[in-house]
Amino acid sequence: MTEVLQLATAPAGSNFLQMFVLSFGAALVVLLFTVPVALRRIRRLQSDLDRASAELRETSGFLTRFSKGIWQRDGVDGVMHAAALNVAEKVDAEAVGIYEFSDGQMHGIGVSGAYPLIFGIEKPHLTPYEELLEAMRKEHLSESSLLFSRLIRDRQRELIPDASVDDRFSDFPNSGALRSVMMIPLLTDGALTGAVVAVNNKTVPGRPFSAEQMECISQLRNEITMIMDLVKAYSEISRRDRIDQELSFARNLQLSLLPGDSPEWGEFLIDARTCPAKEVNGDFYDFIKVDDDRMLVLLGDACGKGIPACMLSAMTRSFARSMVGTFTTLNRFMRDISGMLYRDIEKDRFVTLGCCLIDRKNNLLEFGRAGHTDLISFIHGHIRIFSPDGVALGILPDEFAEFDTICIAIDPESTLMMYSDGMTEATDRDKQEFGQQNLSELFQQACSEHCDTGEIIDRMMQRISEHEADQSDDRTVVLIRRGGRYTGNN
Repeated sequence: MTEVLQLATAPAGSNFLQMFVLSFGAALVVLLFTVPVALRRIRRLQSDLDRASAELRETSGFLTRFSKGIWQRDGVDGVMHAAALNVAEKVDAEAVGIYEFSDGQMHGIGVSGAYPLIFGIEKPHLTPYEELLEAMRKEHLSESSLLFSRLIRDRQRELIPDASVDDRFSDFPNSGALRSVMMIPLLTDGALTGAVVAVNNKTVPGRPFSAEQMECISQLRNEITMIMDLVKAYSEISRRDRIDQELSFARNLQLSLLPGDSPEWGEFLIDARTCPAKEVNGDFYDFIKVDDDRMLVLLGDACGKGIPACMLSAMTRSFARSMVGTFTTLNRFMRDISGMLYRDIEKDRFVTLGCCLIDRKNNLLEFGRAGHTDLISFIHGHIRIFSPDGVALGILPDEFAEFDTICIAIDPESTLMMYSDGMTEATDRDKQEFGQQNLSELFQQACSEHCDTGEIIDRMMQRISEHEADQSDDRTVVLIRRGGRYTGNN
């Protein structure tokens, strides 16, 4: 009570000073509590971002390995060899074996390195992987076999520090070369579907695998299981020789690679649609973020039809996504893709590509093309057509492949269109093509009537369908429209 009376009778300046000190102290306490919480949240968000980036890189690498494996003459064997090689590289193991579990037995389906756990091979370090795989396939390791009995029973991963003194490995002719071994079960809905075995630590020769290496190989299980499922479906299709099911598999794979939504990028709206002539499509499109202000919009057309064109499209898209992290210029980007395709595909194969680089901060668009169709724009009520030079991807080596680009300032309400040649080369019963002139006029009319992007695409697709007697080529269109106001990073 006395303190209250003293505070009440204190001078006004003294009261103000005391209130200020109390308020400042309270704010300091709040700050001391909130800053650590904010810092923890920032670290959590950064960790989530790093994890998502790693998953994206791993998915892109998986698609590249799968596409290249199917395209190689080894086919399915090439896919599983690439999967085993990837595991060996990621965990730094000398050798890796991949097994499939069916009918109560383990069957070898993939191998990399000098894999010593094979009975029929005396010198695995001198044996090509094809012969190692063939020897693995001849072995039928049942549930009672020592090697996998514990794994089949317990379905738990296991790190064996010194396999040379483990009875499970003593019967193998190369058991003396064994040191540390990791054994990982592959599970689908709780059921055992296979196993991965990594042999000998390369990081520190002679030392056991580390807990970090064990965790790394465990994280690769989902990718290996996915590859096995794809290979199993592909093998089943080939064995039945039923083309319809084969095309359905490829179509599902292709649809999974196409972007699900039409993105907004600052003031820019991007919309796209594809209409395949067959069950699978040689056309593809993609939207790839380069940085906070730039996005790549791609429309490609792989030569040919059916499965080969579909897989070539998937490979090109995978290459594009894998290189965006080192993006410098649009010209260099197209040259790099072309060089990779030139090295990895047959010489009579190629891909045409249209590329738009959108700069949403400065409202600019840079366009380049590789043997592709023109860019048609509707700006200030008029049609303009852009046709920079560029050869199709995969035809010439990097040092001879050149691509011109053009940069355009995009005003509000401007709309630009990329399209595949299936749009303009659609022919009627008299063999007359629909043509770029008709496509441009139809595009101009729809833009002049302020149709939204979906309506524009619907109108063009419908009109071409009415013109064409029988669709013989894939049709794909991508629209980019500027509207609204740039508000910073999304």
